[in-house]
Amino acid sequence: MSRRNIADQLEGVERIREETRICRKYGIDYTVEKGRTMRLVNLLHPQALRLKVGTVIRETKSAATLRMAPVDGYLPPFQAGQYINLFVEIDGVRTSRPYSISSAPHQTGFYDITVRRVENGFVSDYLLDGVGPGDEFESSGPSGNFHYNPLFHEKHMVCLAGGSGVTPFMSMIREVTDRGLDREITLLYGNRREDDIIFHSEMKDRASRFGNFVYRPVISEPSKTCSELTGFINADLIRSVLNDLGSKTFYICGPSQMYEFCIPELEKLGIPKNKVRREMFGQPQDITAEPGWPREVEASTEFKVSVRGGKTLRARAGESLLAALERAGVVVPSLCRCGECSMCRIKLVSGKVFQPRGVLLRQSDREFGYIHSCAAYPLSDLKIML
Repeated sequence: MSRRNIADQLEGVERIREETRICRKYGIDYTVEKGRTMRLVNLLHPQALRLKVGTVIRETKSAATLRMAPVDGYLPPFQAGQYINLFVEIDGVRTSRPYSISSAPHQTGFYDITVRRVENGFVSDYLLDGVGPGDEFESSGPSGNFHYNPLFHEKHMVCLAGGSGVTPFMSMIREVTDRGLDREITLLYGNRREDDIIFHSEMKDRASRFGNFVYRPVISEPSKTCSELTGFINADLIRSVLNDLGSKTFYICGPSQMYEFCIPELEKLGIPKNKVRREMFGQPQDITAEPGWPREVEASTEFKVSVRGGKTLRARAGESLLAALERAGVVVPSLCRCGECSMCRIKLVSGKVFQPRGVLLRQSDREFGYIHSCAAYPLSDLKIML
């Protein structure tokens, strides 16, 4: 018996054949849509962007905003608080740094990234001193989870910022005030001196015009004529500004020292952990000052790092393994550079490294010997696998 004859014996086969004929006559040929979904995904989440500096806006003596437009005329959308990873090449060394987008999400013509000079900063010095209009860069698409989530976060946002950690909050403030969103923001912004405050004039202006935005600078080394809050963002200061601590979500962004100070202060106020959001801003300036660092190892101590199937290089204990690899011309994919995203993970075959607190290693990474190279510092000769 032929296959045709066997099919004829099946119950409902004529009904199926009729439906097939109808579909062929009136149905949509989806083969013409092949690849459309992937094109849409790539528009929203591109692997790389080409950006051109349109203008440089001097914010303070030590900080400037680079207004970057798309070379191809398109920028993917982002949420206020997210960042891009900017790739640079300096004296033959290709590296990258994550920078929060300080412009508002509804401004679709450009991304603003605001750079503050870091002491002995490799990339910040280059961006502030050597970059001007017309210079082009490659970057990642927008990334990061440090943004408002209406399903889980309270409508009143309390933002604790330190130094250049104000940049993601600037994007949030611009979005909320420009679009008239049903949300409140209180910003406590810590700096050493009054002339260090980034966006000071704009934030004062917005606070004077919008009732749902409160701006309170906090200066730790005030001048004699300082009229702002002084000291540090501690529990007493937070309580004095907020009065009512309930129904609020707290966001912290700044250098690592700020987390060490502010999180215990929030605990004193009884703020539950699920009401605190944090964004690590860069690596520790002095890794040897981190708790647990072995005293016998100095930052300048050099070790040998052997890459399986590749070159052998020298790495200093006080420099992240990722930075050492980049200086030697070894390219490792990276994004956040603060031990969270895991993109720069490598396998530690042998040797010993130091990883500071806050590194988010997955359980599988621990089991199979993987480390985040951006937050791993050599304490002995190493063998690694990329």
